[in-house]
Amino acid sequence: MNRKTLALAAIAGALTPVLAACGGSDGEGKDGGTVVVGTTDRFTATKEEPAPLDPAYTYDTNAWNLLRQTVQTLMTQPRGDGLPVPEAARSCSFTDKGNERYVCELRDGLKFADGSDVTAADVKYSIERSLGISAETGVASLLNTIDTIETQGTRSIVFHLKTADATFPYKLATPVAGIVNPKKYAKDKLRNGFQVDGSGPYTFKAAVKDNTVTSVTYVRNPLYKGSLKVNNSQVDMRVFEDADAMGSAIEEGDIDVMTRTMSPSQIQKLDTSSDDSVHLVEMPGLEIRYLGFDTHAPTVRTKAVRQAMAQVIDRYALVSKVYGTQADPLYSLVPAGVVGHSNAFFNKYGNPSVDRARGLLNAAGIKTPVKFTLHYTTDHYGTATKQEFEVLRKQLNDSRLFDVTLQGHPWETFRPAEQKGEYDVYGMGWFPDFPDPDNFLAPFLDKNNILGSPYSNTTIQKTLIPQSRRMQDRLEAARSLTRIQDTVAEDVPVLPLWQGKQYIAARDDITGSEYALNSSSVLCLWELSHGVSQ
Repeated sequence: MNRKTLALAAIAGALTPVLAACGGSDGEGKDGGTVVVGTTDRFTATKEEPAPLDPAYTYDTNAWNLLRQTVQTLMTQPRGDGLPVPEAARSCSFTDKGNERYVCELRDGLKFADGSDVTAADVKYSIERSLGISAETGVASLLNTIDTIETQGTRSIVFHLKTADATFPYKLATPVAGIVNPKKYAKDKLRNGFQVDGSGPYTFKAAVKDNTVTSVTYVRNPLYKGSLKVNNSQVDMRVFEDADAMGSAIEEGDIDVMTRTMSPSQIQKLDTSSDDSVHLVEMPGLEIRYLGFDTHAPTVRTKAVRQAMAQVIDRYALVSKVYGTQADPLYSLVPAGVVGHSNAFFNKYGNPSVDRARGLLNAAGIKTPVKFTLHYTTDHYGTATKQEFEVLRKQLNDSRLFDVTLQGHPWETFRPAEQKGEYDVYGMGWFPDFPDPDNFLAPFLDKNNILGSPYSNTTIQKTLIPQSRRMQDRLEAARSLTRIQDTVAEDVPVLPLWQGKQYIAARDDITGSEYALNSSSVLCLWELSHGVSQ
């Protein structure tokens, strides 16, 4: 009989001061031996992206999950989700009523893996380094509410913010705020290649061939002090060419855990299998997929074209045909399960209608069919991506209002081209940096957004986003958040498609797999261990 674990996560709805960490014993856990983990995530250094693992540069879930095992942050998301808690810090809190002064006190005895002390000055150096380098990936924008950083002695760090930012504790839990060793990371220069040094629960060593990581070895860091309980002595991560090869490896016992990205057919097979040797863990997820637009491009510059696409696309048909029960239709950038979510696109467009879409185009004087190329990445979001975009093309073309061609690209060329504005219409995914509605809106709509989109709405940027960040109780921010989502549905600078669930497969003697991913897709390798078969 197949065993399927449903791991339920609690999505945060309010931010309050945090004074003590939970769940840790200064990093000491049982010795669960070596756990072997499989992934299809690709890690490649190129001329365009030479520093894929520098915290000041990378803004990618795959790379962030490597960094989180090695580079410590002041805060972290706790087991099972919820509000961020101190990690390298002993305590952190806002010290003013306006949420503009945030103070953290470091734990005693923090050391980098090379034995040198971690001080408040190192925290200041690391975060100012990310801000100063201001990489073109846009990752530094997560820290853009910081005005100045002050240290008091060797353990106290004071953040003075430009404006109220109730989400700031979450941002200090992201790798861009990771604490790096000044001896290993130059202040004004990225660290190219695949070396990572920090004070986190593991040390890091990558095997590399042709500028691509083939495997990673994580060894428990004996000097680690923090809130995370490390339940194994080593994790070996192996990179597979595709999901089928990874699936064969877990069936044969060559790996213990299978992570991102399993194919929909693999998940379905595991869900219905009678084999007890491998079990499937299903978790709520906040991953979203969407279409992005160059709103200055002639093909989609007119709002009516983008609105007509929103009116034609049938999300239910798309999801059921490609992903089945593994995803749900999405009608806003803010997914269901996050405080402030509203079905803004459904409220505006209702059910798919070719007639209503035709009316939008006719009213704007747009000649049909509207011709454009829909770009997608072939190797970043899983094996079903190609099928997903074929279904989208068919839906649009069957309306006779559009004439769409498809073009797939490897991620290493897709992402730089998208950021340079080379695509009029393109498909992307978003794994949140933290489970707050701000992180599904500001990255796409604020200045210097992650897409390099020319779309700019002054009311959103100068009024609504700042208003929402003043509210520690995120329910109180709902009015501003709803207005932002309604504006996105009207202007369609991005077009949300679906929201996915998360899955891990583990062999029967592995414990902790139900905690190995949280809702933000953070991979928590320290949770895994060899245990007693159940």
